[in-house]
Amino acid sequence: MTTTLPPLITRRKLVEPLWGGTRLAAWLELPEPRPARLGESWQVFDSNPVANGPFAGRTLAELARDYGPALVGARAVARYGADVPLLAKFIDAADCLSIQVHPDDAYAHRVEAHTGFHGKTEAWYILDAAPGATVTYGLKRPCTRAEFAAAVAAGTVETLMARLPVAPGDVIFVPAGTLHAINAGIMLFEIQQKSDLTYRVYDYGRRDPRTGQPRELHLEKALEVSVFAPAPRGVIRPLTLATDRDLLVACPSFALERWRVAERAALAVDPASFEILTVIDGAGGIEPEDPRHAPLDLRRGDSAVLPASLGACALRGPMTVLRASIPDLGELAAAARAAGNPEERIGEVIHPE
Repeated sequence: MTTTLPPLITRRKLVEPLWGGTRLAAWLELPEPRPARLGESWQVFDSNPVANGPFAGRTLAELARDYGPALVGARAVARYGADVPLLAKFIDAADCLSIQVHPDDAYAHRVEAHTGFHGKTEAWYILDAAPGATVTYGLKRPCTRAEFAAAVAAGTVETLMARLPVAPGDVIFVPAGTLHAINAGIMLFEIQQKSDLTYRVYDYGRRDPRTGQPRELHLEKALEVSVFAPAPRGVIRPLTLATDRDLLVACPSFALERWRVAERAALAVDPASFEILTVIDGAGGIEPEDPRHAPLDLRRGDSAVLPASLGACALRGPMTVLRASIPDLGELAAAARAAGNPEERIGEVIHPE
């Protein structure tokens, strides 16, 4: 029989930055004692160990090396090799994150090759936002590199930055090179390329609680990779692909969909790409068609990796899930057209660059 791999749950990596809050730990229903300042939960990352089934204890990176396309898919292998190229996480910002920027693949692979990271294009799905909450998103107007650097030196860079109001359910696309910050009062889901390359530009004068020293900035690298202009997009309106299935955003690095599963929904995993399913409301499970693989129960806050070799399965609700994969943008655009979406709307959601 052909090699098929079961659905996988990985152990979360919890991150406690100085801007973290208390909502995420409660939302995830983590056991007591809970982290006092939980800022991030890395749900799916290549160094996370598997928590279920026959591969328990092995990392996704190890499975990718051993199983290649059976885990991550032919399309992912063609683009990235035997690598898990996505990172899925939750973020809870009780305080503002630094104003920052991420490099693209070309810069990351040339300058930061020693890290093993790709560039970092990302997208946010807002889970909760305090009244009046905003994200910092690009510049108010175009400026030169020298003007921007001078504003950083003078402590006035915030006057150059644009702010975008956000509310639960909003989707924001953040291509590499976009200057940005998640501000206080926001909890979100983030899908991104596998990368932790963050170049801080401005950090409000905060100090590292461990050393007492100002937190490190990375201005020279930031100036090399930043786009000194307004962000070309705001909040993205989803495309309807089918009843209870929306395409939220897509680019060469990832596609993100929202599925509302009332009772059952059929899902066929494309052998070209693995998938990440993350439950953001309700509870349910995954029932593989292959009898060799056991069903998997899921609740709010769980993320599951569906290997590219899994084949057909059923999703059991009631639950709302975010579905991430490495897309064929042409196929997605064709599906959006077949569902009756106009070209202008398709261009707002599917970004070929």
